[in-house]
Amino acid sequence: MATLITIIHVFACFFLRVGLSPDGNSFHRITMNLDIGGKLALVTGSSAGIGYAVAEVLAREGAKVIVNGRTEKRVENAIKQIRSSVPQAKLESLPADLGNADGVRVAVQKFPEVEILVNNVGIFEIKSFEQIPDEDWFRLFEVNVMSGIRLSRAYLAGMRKQNWGRIIFISSESALQIPAEMIHYGTTKTAQIAVSRGLAELTVGSGVTVNSILPGPTASEGVSEFVDRLSNQANQSASDFEKQFFEKMRPTSLLKRFASTEEVANLVVYVSSPLASATNGGALRVDGGVVRTII
Repeated sequence: MATLITIIHVFACFFLRVGLSPDGNSFHRITMNLDIGGKLALVTGSSAGIGYAVAEVLAREGAKVIVNGRTEKRVENAIKQIRSSVPQAKLESLPADLGNADGVRVAVQKFPEVEILVNNVGIFEIKSFEQIPDEDWFRLFEVNVMSGIRLSRAYLAGMRKQNWGRIIFISSESALQIPAEMIHYGTTKTAQIAVSRGLAELTVGSGVTVNSILPGPTASEGVSEFVDRLSNQANQSASDFEKQFFEKMRPTSLLKRFASTEEVANLVVYVSSPLASATNGGALRVDGGVVRTII
């Protein structure tokens, strides 16, 4: 049972399209007027999950968004869905696997400069530490860490030259509370925070900022379906199953529910904006209070 609940938590950190309020109703989608109209933003891994939500909110705020996924079909589907909710969206397509060096080269050749870079692409797997071979460690670091390093290396100089830019790493509360079932995944999330802070040191006195965002357990369509299936098997309602998850697996949560990816995206997009000019070198938590710390 613990493993199944862990799977729900992990899936929850990656997938969602529709924001939910605490009572289960859809969020009112409003424009925040963050002064990012026309800015070019690349959101990696934005065909689903948190990346999709970030792309959608950025588009709603008027940014020109590069939507990325591993296949043209996934990107086309995401663009179609964003335009269904944001008819005026300005979108570009980038079908490429940014988890490897070849994919990054494709991205930089097509888009030599961007003003907002959201390093969201990532992978995970549940595996006991003794069963994780070197290849798996290298693979998770290649995708989760090196993707952001390569893209930041490609775009940081242009941002510094223009004296404005935003680089954001989508990390996780797992960076601070390494999950025993995914030590290699948690370690990559910690590494992202370290890289982000190091890059921020290169932006001294400029209009460029680099930050990390740390989501906690996050809801999704995929997770909802998974919860429904497991709760049916256990003769429980989905709400009872969710309550059990936060009572037994995430008892420190103050939110006591899965966040939506739109709730995560709202913080990401704010940090992407000129309004967040004094926020630099930070690791900002949107974890529902799961991490028990005062800083």
